Amino acid sequence: MTEQPFPRRMPSRTADERTMLRQWLEFHRATFARKLQGLTPAQLALRSAEPSEMSLLGLLQHHAEGERWMFGCLFMGEPDVPYFSPVDFGDLTGADDAVVAASWAAWHEACARSREIEAAAALDDMTAMPGPWENEPVSLRWLVVHVIEEYARHNGHADLLRERIDGNAGW
Repeated sequence: MTEQPFPRRMPSRTADERTMLRQWLEFHRATFARKLQGLTPAQLALRSAEPSEMSLLGLLQHHAEGERWMFGCLFMGEPDVPYFSPVDFGDLTGADDAVVAASWAAWHEACARSREIEAAAALDDMTAMPGPWENEPVSLRWLVVHVIEEYARHNGHADLLRERIDGNAGW
């Protein structure tokens, strides 16, 4: 068996809360990345589960933006400067190597920044939610659990999309 570029470790069953949250988030990030491994730009952009317009490349961009926004914008108050323009986001029919490379780079950058932010803050540190929940407090703990939940949900989507593309399925 060849080594995977996105190795996964099963999270500890006995670790402290912080370690367990980190390990589960890394596990789900690696699971997601493995679902995209070895596909061409056309396959990544394929909307393989009609009538849904979801694609693996769209999920990659969604996770890049989600990590950037949740940890950087929401928690740290950083400027909301998207990686992808609203015109290009989701319209991936003309995806090529450059689009795929930029999408991976954005995701890796967002994950690295998220790790920095999470490591520097306490799980009980708070921020306020925007929009309809304006001024409702949210802790870093809630945010980390929410991002884990986002990956877990979308990993199921990614598994189905990948299986429809080339038959590859599994955890």
